[in-house]
Amino acid sequence: MENKPRYSRVSDILDLVTYMLSEPQGVTISGIMERYSVARRTAERMRDSLLNIFPDIEELDYVQDNCKHWGFTNRAMYSRLVNFSSEEIANLEHMKELVNNETNAQNLERTIKKVKAISTKHQTSIEDEIEMLLHTEGYAVKQKPNYKIDLGTLTTLRDAIREERVVTGIYHNKQRKLKPLGLIYAEKTYLVAKEDEKGDGIYNFILHKLKDVRITNEYFDNGNFNLEEYSKQSFVVFHGDILDVKLLFSPFVAEDILCYNFHPTQTVTQQPDGSVLVNFQASGELEIIWHLFKWGENVKILSPERLKETYRNYIKSINLN
Repeated sequence: MENKPRYSRVSDILDLVTYMLSEPQGVTISGIMERYSVARRTAERMRDSLLNIFPDIEELDYVQDNCKHWGFTNRAMYSRLVNFSSEEIANLEHMKELVNNETNAQNLERTIKKVKAISTKHQTSIEDEIEMLLHTEGYAVKQKPNYKIDLGTLTTLRDAIREERVVTGIYHNKQRKLKPLGLIYAEKTYLVAKEDEKGDGIYNFILHKLKDVRITNEYFDNGNFNLEEYSKQSFVVFHGDILDVKLLFSPFVAEDILCYNFHPTQTVTQQPDGSVLVNFQASGELEIIWHLFKWGENVKILSPERLKETYRNYIKSINLN
């Protein structure tokens, strides 16, 4: 771990206040370790320093996982401790160039305006400083998809979902009549909807491919559709056969896995040897194995057999030449 000088520790303690205020479910020791690149004992001392200063920091007992969380029980009282520097706002401006799609960039722009509005510095002064930073600092070019979604389309769909009204639009060069049920934000944004022409099924439409969206005066009954429950059926957005997935992670990554959210249906159990067993039910075989690659040799697929076979075949199909 990095051996930081004393003054930097003070900066970390002050930043930890902001970090803890920003997390409604509080922060964990492992989270402090990762954020500040410190050892466990140092992270515990940082937490204890705040406990001695702020009486409203307590261990939170409503967080449903295997980690202890600490946070402010009266966050509103301390919100004035948080402010934004010109550098931080300039970083947000940079981030507009790095987000996945135009819609997210527009949403971020509105967030930036709100941050500027509550800044304690004189508005002209802070704008001048931000402008200087943007001109003197470049930003990294990130290889990423850049899907352009018209903000008017998003607004129309949100209205239609809320009012349970049918929309029309062009998708894959075909005029569609859709009953919109919800929006899922992943690497791509998806509209979850029914299409009468296809029967009573529920389908995911890639939003940036949906054009000329118009709301109609025709209403429909969404049947108490629950987007959260629908999303739980898949690993990300792809629906199919539900798999009972069992994974075993090595003790080397146990601390991370115990605090990791793979899927809403998951159960996480640490074994006597320190390894961690994770079990969840979801569809989307390819998305599951793509996600498992990041854990490398530290994860083993216990079941189902078809997921193991998909994993083996996918590795064999990778062309390294």
